[in-house]
Amino acid sequence: MAEQVIISNGHITAEISALGAEIKSIKKNGEEIMWQGDPSVWTGRAPLLFPICGGLRDDKFTFDGKEYILEKHGFARHREFETEKITDNSVTFLLKSDAETLKQYPFTFELRVTYTITDGTVEVRYDVTDTDSKTMYFSIGAHEAYACPNGIEEYSVIFDKPETLNARVLNGNLLEYKTVPIMENARELPLKKDYFAVDALVFSDINSRKVTLKNNRTNARIDVSFDGFEYFLLWTKPNGNYICIEPWCGIQDFVDSDYDLTHKKGIMAIKPGETDTRIHTIAL
Repeated sequence: MAEQVIISNGHITAEISALGAEIKSIKKNGEEIMWQGDPSVWTGRAPLLFPICGGLRDDKFTFDGKEYILEKHGFARHREFETEKITDNSVTFLLKSDAETLKQYPFTFELRVTYTITDGTVEVRYDVTDTDSKTMYFSIGAHEAYACPNGIEEYSVIFDKPETLNARVLNGNLLEYKTVPIMENARELPLKKDYFAVDALVFSDINSRKVTLKNNRTNARIDVSFDGFEYFLLWTKPNGNYICIEPWCGIQDFVDSDYDLTHKKGIMAIKPGETDTRIHTIAL
């Protein structure tokens, strides 16, 4: 079994697994805020998406004339990370490329994921370093599931800026060019099960870089800030008492993708020796 690391500042406690560097629990004063992975619904809790976010056309891409098979959301969520550094309120996990990753993804890299609890906030930091001799192309994103014990329809998502939300239409794991209007010039989106009858709400052009998950009955709130993440998704299963709040640096392939990784919508690039850093926070 993968190592489970617990960090705390006395008021907030987080448990993170070295398998996938995945959050398993966040509690404030003993109260759980994360979905606990009911196997009859969805076993995930907060999978880390790397080196792609979402799905590829036919689960494949090409680079430098070669074809690679890479499943939806990439391989990091299935890999055991090294626990590189631990303090009372912080932990850093490290994943390095190896022979197995190179079969799926032709770049050497180091991925560090650091969780730090400060005051009322959990900071999640991703540091991606290109250790290769060539430019590295990648995406990274969060997929954290917040518990909605009495169902999502007791909750709203409040954007920090007025938004006109048009969700991209999904065709399996891929994006169509069509959109569906969800909200016009407003900040508060009451959650409805119907939104997720097909799959996720995918937004590729929002202005906000912070959202608040609000319990409309108790007024309890969780703020998720994601400066530096261009894409934003909401997702649940129709019978799931959770909502995933997902800031992504990357997006699914469109249905007419030409497979070339360097042409992929939303793909990021770093040069040899460079490190790309992205941070999002969860404020309770």
